[in-house]
Parts: sequence; C-alpha cells; structure tokens
Amino acid sequence: MASSQDAWYLSLLGLAENFRTSNRIKMCIQCLQAVFSFKPPPRVEARTHLQLGNILLQYTKNTDLARTHLEQAWLLSQSINAFDDVKFEAASVVAELYQQQNQSNLAKPILRKAVELSQHNIYWHCRLIFQLAQIHAVEKDYELASSLLGVGVDYAHISSAAYTRVLFLLSRCMLLLIDKKITEVSPLLTQAGYLVDNWQASQYQKEYLKVFFLVLQVCHYLMAGQVKSVKPCLKQLQQSILTIMQPTWPSDEVVCGSNMGDMFIWMPKEQLYVVVYLVTVMHSMQAGYMDKAQKYTDKALAQIEKLKAGDNKTPILSVFQLMLLENMVMCRLVTGNKSQALREMSQVCSICQRHPRLLNSHRPQLHMLIGLYAMSMNCMDAAEMQFTTSLRLSQERELWTFANLNLAIVYLRGKREVELNALLDRINPETLTSHSHSLRAAAYYVQGLQSFFQARYNEAKRYLRETLKMANAEDLNRLTSCSLVLLGHIFLSLGNSRESMNMVTPAMQLASKIPDVHVQLWASAILKDLYRMCNDPVRENEALQMHSNFSQTLLKDHFQSSEMPEHALISWTDGQFPIQLKPFVSPPQQHHLHLQQQQQLHMQQQMHLQQQSLHMQQQHMQLQSKQQNPAALGLPS
Repeated sequence: MASSQDAWYLSLLGLAENFRTSNRIKMCIQCLQAVFSFKPPPRVEARTHLQLGNILLQYTKNTDLARTHLEQAWLLSQSINAFDDVKFEAASVVAELYQQQNQSNLAKPILRKAVELSQHNIYWHCRLIFQLAQIHAVEKDYELASSLLGVGVDYAHISSAAYTRVLFLLSRCMLLLIDKKITEVSPLLTQAGYLVDNWQASQYQKEYLKVFFLVLQVCHYLMAGQVKSVKPCLKQLQQSILTIMQPTWPSDEVVCGSNMGDMFIWMPKEQLYVVVYLVTVMHSMQAGYMDKAQKYTDKALAQIEKLKAGDNKTPILSVFQLMLLENMVMCRLVTGNKSQALREMSQVCSICQRHPRLLNSHRPQLHMLIGLYAMSMNCMDAAEMQFTTSLRLSQERELWTFANLNLAIVYLRGKREVELNALLDRINPETLTSHSHSLRAAAYYVQGLQSFFQARYNEAKRYLRETLKMANAEDLNRLTSCSLVLLGHIFLSLGNSRESMNMVTPAMQLASKIPDVHVQLWASAILKDLYRMCNDPVRENEALQMHSNFSQTLLKDHFQSSEMPEHALISWTDGQFPIQLKPFVSPPQQHHLHLQQQQQLHMQQQMHLQQQSLHMQQQHMQLQSKQQNPAALGLPS
C-alpha cells in the first residue's frame, strides 16, 4: 500500500495527466506546481521540475519558465544515485533549449558533465555523445565533433552495441565529408561498407544502415564531380529506399530493436525518402538531365509538405526545401527560364527569412545563385558584386572555386584583363586545390574560353580537348555540349567548316536533350553560317528560324524577368531583402491553388450562365405577356 506521501503525489500526478490528455494544460500545470507546496523529497521535486519543463516547452510559449524548471531538475538530480532517467533527460532537454536560444556555450558544459556521469548507462551515454557532437558540428568545429563520434565508435564496440557502432562510424564519415576531409573519409567509408555488407543481425537494421551508407557514398561521388561513377550506388540507394518505404516495413522502433544500446536512428524513413530524392536531383543537375531534376524536385517538395502537414515538422525539412530550390534555380537558368528562377530565389529568401540560422549558413550559396542570374541577364557589375560577396562570406573551398570560375567569365566578357590575370592562379586546373573532377574540367573550359577570346586557337583547342576528355569520362553533358560548341566556333573562325560541323551537330543534339537554350542559341547561329558556307539555303533557313525562335524566347523571358520585383535581388548584399517576400508555396500547393482558381472560374461561369438563363426566362415571360396582350406588340386590336 502506498504511503500517504506517495498517495498525494500520485493523485496530483494522475490529475495532471488527466488534464493534459483532455488538453486543459493550465490545470495540468497547476496540479504539478501544487506538488512543491508539500515540500517533497529531492527525487519527487527533481522529477516534477522536469515534467513541468517538458509540459511548458511542448504546450506553451513560456520558454523562460520552462528553462528555470529544467535547470532545477538538472541541478537537483546530479547528486542523486540511480536516477538516470530524470538526470540525463534534464541535461539533454535543457541543453537543447540552450542551443535553440543560441547559447551553446551553456549547453556544452552540461552535456560534457552528463557524458562523464553516464558511462554506466549505454543508452544515455551514446545519446549524449551524439547530442554534444551535433552542437560542435553546428558550430563548424568538425574536428572535435569527429573526435567525439570516434569515442562513440569505440564505446559502442566495447558495449556490444554493433548497430550503434556503425551509426557512430557513418555519422563520423558524414562530418568528414562536410569538412571536405576526402582522404580521411575514404578508409572509414570502406570500413563502414564492410560492416554493413557482413551484417548478420536484424535484416531491418542492415537495410537501414545500408541506406545511410549509400547516401554518404553517393554524396562522396557527387562532391568529387564523378557523375558517371555514382550511378551504380545511386541505383542501389533508390532500390533500398523503396524496400524501406513498403507498407510491410516495420516502424522505426522495431528497426532499433530491444537492445538499449541500439535504440537510435539517423532519421525517420519518411525523411530518408526526401534525402534520396534530393541526392537524385543533385545527380540529375550535374549530369545535365534538367527534366529529371524538375520531376524529382516536385516529388520531394510534395513529400516535405506531407510531412509538415503531419506531426513531423523538424527544422531539417526546411534545409531540404532550401537545397532543392537552390538546385532548381540553377536548372531554370540553364533551360532559359529566368523568370521562374527568380520566383524560386524569392522562395529561398522567404525560407531564410523565417529561419535566420539558415540564412546565415546559406547566404554564400544564395549570393552565388543571384550572381548566376545577374550574369544570365548581362548585368555584369551586379554579377561581380554577388560573386565577390559569396567569396567573402564562404569558407567552402569548392564554392570559392566555382565563384572564381564565374568571375573569370565576367572578366572575359568585359575584356578586363588585369582583373582576370590576378585571378588565373586560383583557377589553374593544374594547381587547383579542389577535389572535384567536374570543377577541374570546368577550369580547363574557362582556360579554353580565355584562349579563344585572345585568338590563340590551337591553345584553346588543347584546353577544350582536355575538358571533353574529363567531361566524357563522367557524363558531364552540359560541359560536353559547351566545349563542343566552342570548338565548333573555333573551327569556324579558322575556316574549317567540316570540323566545325562535326563539333556543332552533336553539341546541338546534346543541348536539346538537356535542354540548354543558351547552347542551342549559340549552336544555331554557327549552323546558320555553316550552311550558308555550304550553299545549303534550305538548312540555312531552318537554322535561321531556329535561332530566331530561341532568341525570341530568351528575349521575352529577359524582359519579363527585368520587370519582376524580384529582379531587385541583384543589388542585395546585406541587411533586409529588397523585395516583399511571399510565403513558400510548393509545386503541389501551387497546383492545388490553380485547381481552386479553376473551380472559382467555373463557379463564376455557372453563375453567369444562370444569370443569362434567368434573363432569357424574363424575356420569355415578357414575350408571353405581350402575346397575351396584342396591343403591347403594336398589333391592331
């Protein structure tokens, strides 16, 4: 039988839970606060503080009071033995709250202390290591975060938590990839792949670990610009995610199993589904399959909206949205749809405005996108300003290389040889520090372009053949089409119409497949001249018409884009966005809104028809009245 002290405590607790489940949160909080009136023992007091902190965080906006209760729970529970559930949950939740309030300097010492105290408890020790590593990763202290995950790998191995050991190992690989430690990540990925392939325990865990491993392997290849090499891994990943998404696949809790040390997942399977779409979009973009990129982006955004409509509203979904939209902006610029690119850039800005932390982390990429748009609009001063802003804000070596390559094109087009010469060392493909195959190939292309502008045609051909060799090796279709059309232009300048035709024809075919409107415009202009040189007026007229069509499409889009309010983004380098931002609307929502508009239009048409019908009835009644009264018709009586 419970003591009188237990009785009143359990009664208040029962009442509080009853009020919580019936959504009477104020009464629930009052019941829990009443516990303190009875001067409870430390265990009861600490647990009640934790419960109040969690309730206030979940159901109210009073984070200050929640924080006070959580701090008290942590303070009281530290000295109580055999009190792990309250002690470590309090440490974890209050540290998470500090991080949300941008006070990670307060979170880290609490987590370090909790990690130290939890070595006997495998679940909490692993969970707290993951959490502390996450904070260091957010602060871009990747070395310390990676070191912590390494401790987790060893601890899980000693504790016979084989599944969690692989999770720690894969998480460490992920951080090394983010930190661009390519040489360090390769052996660890190989080790993780071996452990996954030889997994003997739960097949559900094996498939889950396999998806995590394959996502990292695909990202590893894509970061290296190896678009062709990644295809087998990407195909495996797509097959694995379909297996996991089947209705017969168990819940995440079943995947984790009953071992307390293995009760972790990287992310829920619904989010993994979005990740696979995202890396597929990234692959399609790099390979030059713009239609595929758009199709998978629409599917991914629809999945994100579905998750946001439910209970799954984690911040990572906004990151996925942002990355998908960034890829789509580049896709629109390639296909010559600048006005749509502007709309999507505005959506990127809208998401960043709602999430300041995302704006801070994605600003270099956003300036890069705006610079690419400005360059496509021939606003070269604005493009230069955006690229230099991106360089100033970024710490990413690959983004620096990409920005410098585009700056070089700006200087080439502006005949600014002094600035270009100052930049050449940073984009020399022979000494480029980038690990990316595609960026090195692009650097050869820019060198070929420079030689072409300087009429050093043999040198230009040499650089462009190197670009073609590298681009063909990894199916970099857009770079291939650009190199072919430039080679065609060089041969035309040299008067070699046959070689020019041999270059431009496949360039046009490949550009049509992408589709890259700018390369098609360029290629059609060359074809027009080639057919004239060959005395083929029929094909010359066809090429002329083609060139005219591409020109008109691009000019129309150019004018439309320049008139849009979002065009003002090209002048933004700091502070508030210079445009009125609209809430983000995903393509499925846009489709739904379009259907609503159609339904409204249909209703308006129905009302108009009804009004017409009513008017006709009135006319008919008037006619009948006149027929009954011949005098009204002006007839003789």
